[in-house]
Amino acid sequence: MSEEPKGLPGRKKNGPRLDRPWRVVLYNDDVHNFEDVVRQIRKATGSSLLKAMEITYLAHNEGQSVVFEGSFVECQSVADVMREIGLMVQIFG
Repeated sequence: MSEEPKGLPGRKKNGPRLDRPWRVVLYNDDVHNFEDVVRQIRKATGSSLLKAMEITYLAHNEGQSVVFEGSFVECQSVADVMREIGLMVQIFG
């Protein structure tokens, strides 16, 4: 009897898995200034000033940038903080 338990997160065979690496992606916009984005990245991730500036610079010049990688729960928390000031982010896994 080696049936998989039903209803447990991360156990679906044909859907998103919560146990895989996830990423929070920030999209560039014309609303927020550079300093506000850097400040929010630092608040959401605890990253250094230099790292937050690099992420912001990439998003500004490339249109998007990975802000954070981790578990789904961690990414959800980071995304929530980023959205506090209306930044456009999405979680991918």
